[in-house]
Amino acid sequence: MNTEKLNFTVPSKARMFSFVLMAVGLLSIILMFLTDHVEGDENYHHTRAWSNVFAGSFFFMALSLAAAFFLGLQYAAEAGWSTTIKRVIEAVTMYLPWGLSFMMLLFILGQFHVHHIYHWMADGIATSGHENYDEAIANKIGYFGTFWWVRTILYMFGWLWFTLKLRKNSLEADKLDIDINNSFHWKNIKLSAWFMVLFAVTSSTASWDWLMSIDTHWFSTLYGWYVFSGMWISAIIAITILVVWLKKVGYMEFVSESTMHDMGKWMFAISFLWTYLYFSQFMLIWYADIPEEVTYFQTRWESYKALMWTVLFVNFAFPMVMLMSRDTKRNFFFLMFVGTIIFIGHYLDVIMMVMPGTVGHYWTGLSWMEFGNFFFFLGLFIYVVLNALAKAPLLVKNHPFLQESLHHST
Repeated sequence: MNTEKLNFTVPSKARMFSFVLMAVGLLSIILMFLTDHVEGDENYHHTRAWSNVFAGSFFFMALSLAAAFFLGLQYAAEAGWSTTIKRVIEAVTMYLPWGLSFMMLLFILGQFHVHHIYHWMADGIATSGHENYDEAIANKIGYFGTFWWVRTILYMFGWLWFTLKLRKNSLEADKLDIDINNSFHWKNIKLSAWFMVLFAVTSSTASWDWLMSIDTHWFSTLYGWYVFSGMWISAIIAITILVVWLKKVGYMEFVSESTMHDMGKWMFAISFLWTYLYFSQFMLIWYADIPEEVTYFQTRWESYKALMWTVLFVNFAFPMVMLMSRDTKRNFFFLMFVGTIIFIGHYLDVIMMVMPGTVGHYWTGLSWMEFGNFFFFLGLFIYVVLNALAKAPLLVKNHPFLQESLHHST
């Protein structure tokens, strides 16, 4: 094993690529706000522009949070196969502070009515006699209001604490010449067990609070799981693409073909989990045909039909056909290509969750706004993750399952 390749240095081309993406994305965001208006509607308030920024912020934040979940899952399950890619998973989680910062900023701006993504934040929405009064929302204002902010702060604090603590213990273990008792590993197992409990609850409640509440009059008991499956597959893809790229530029030669095969299986399996939840939510609401439930899909079917079909095809049919065979899951180039397409597909899924509840019938189809905004957050994500990779050796040192992972074979 080439020990020189255990320490990653961010290539100048990769750093420049991230800067170019951020510059193009930032320019697109500025142009988006300058051009996003609707003639004759003074209450539009650049809603599509703000919604795009929200979608980009949420997608990459959720991706890094799901990576933290995946990291905790490996510890809690005492899985050995993923040990050689643990540093990559950790690096992806290091975007979480950035992602949560963007989300908090957007929430604060919404509370001060700078944007109108959340209808329940509107001035006078729960005040009887006010022109904005909404009885249905007024009856739910105890759940929103101050209680919503308390939950949001607790989500962010809890996720960050567990994520940073897992990373810190992992790095501390590497500083020892030898960790006979695997003390830091056992600390992370205990931390991860608690994190799984926290995540099981808050991943759903946060999706209700931050996404489902955009469509304030609608709710679904499957929504939390649906959002979770999308963020999980996005994290799996980001980790896989990053490992493939690192191998391509001469790093991580210790990662076996079997480990990448397993990542391909995760990609394939979670795509089906997402599809199951996508269809289940739609089928149950369609079959029951209750007016206050069907309005969610009615809006999307009337104005976002092309986007709905695109999301379903890209995130279900595409991975089903492309990742079915064993050989495709062991082909690094193929994994990167298929993963990139599905990654974009799940970003479009977030767009579909956000836009109908904010932009509504003003939607004119996908445009440069969505993708220009995406470039900014993608560039920032790449920059943060690559710098996190450079701060620690690519291979963990004192891990009890290291040898198992190095010789992993399926």
